[in-house]
Amino acid sequence: MTSRFSAAGAVWYHSGLPVVPIRWVLVRDPLQRFEPQAFLSTDPALTPQQILEYYVDRWQIEVTFEEARQHLGVGTQRQWSDLAIARSTPVLFGLYSLVTLMGADLFERGAVRARQAAWYVKEHRTFNDILASVRMSLWESRHFSMSQLRRNAVKIPRPLYDAFLNTPAYAS
Repeated sequence: MTSRFSAAGAVWYHSGLPVVPIRWVLVRDPLQRFEPQAFLSTDPALTPQQILEYYVDRWQIEVTFEEARQHLGVGTQRQWSDLAIARSTPVLFGLYSLVTLMGADLFERGAVRARQAAWYVKEHRTFNDILASVRMSLWESRHFSMSQLRRNAVKIPRPLYDAFLNTPAYAS
């Protein structure tokens, strides 16, 4: 069964600024499994269907920005100049892209584990799981390689080894 929606026009008023015409669409689930949601557009010529399609098309972009803010600190840079901020944001998005590509490769090989808790079972991996898997992959290959000298090798149980890697990998 499809969602029902109603649409209407209104104006957006802000003190000292010109009035902006808006079109809103209210979407209601006829089975009442989801709360009603309102979607707004500043283009009153759009149909309700177009407004909803634009929101759906925009969703992946919004998720990318949210993940970049949450996990990489985009938007929270502590530089003092506008030029420094202008330089760091593209670098952070490049880092996000690199982690995503490396994570996709690890995912295809089955090397991305979803962190689970006793009270919460995840069905899908999150960006945080992918980021931790990329970190662990980099650490294992570079810093935890086999020692050349046998006297430097210390055997520890695998669960302890995994805990040593997991703890900093998920720390953000």
